[in-house]
Amino acid sequence: MTGLHTSLGVAVLAANLLAGLWGAASWLKGGPSPVFWYLLRAAQAVVVAQVALGLVLIATGRPSPDGLHLVYGISPLVVTLVTEAMRVGASQRELEAAGDVHALEEREQVALARRMVVREMGVMTVGTLLIVTLALRAFVSGGGFR
Repeated sequence: MTGLHTSLGVAVLAANLLAGLWGAASWLKGGPSPVFWYLLRAAQAVVVAQVALGLVLIATGRPSPDGLHLVYGISPLVVTLVTEAMRVGASQRELEAAGDVHALEEREQVALARRMVVREMGVMTVGTLLIVTLALRAFVSGGGFR
């Protein structure tokens, strides 16, 4: 099972790096990207699977290679949850700044929705790139490819 754990660790790195780079490019262009959201959700699913498998390994008696490995291994899940909350908060702030959305013309409502999605992409992109750094540290503290 540790081979699977290593493989999932590499998948966490790759999936989050891909989502982060895609999100950064889309955010810099200032436009929403449906592809980003699919990449993000896939990356999040891999993080959940990796953390779950790591916890199963610990529960079945496998010692953690390093105390920091456990911290860095669980941190991506925490980052995922925190960035999701921050994403919602970013959209709420955008809505509050807009005032009465129903009073806006359709063109203004579309522009508002676009700003909200781009802001959410920015928040989630930062989260994926943070996960990459944490996952790299977990990978190194866990021994990487031995």
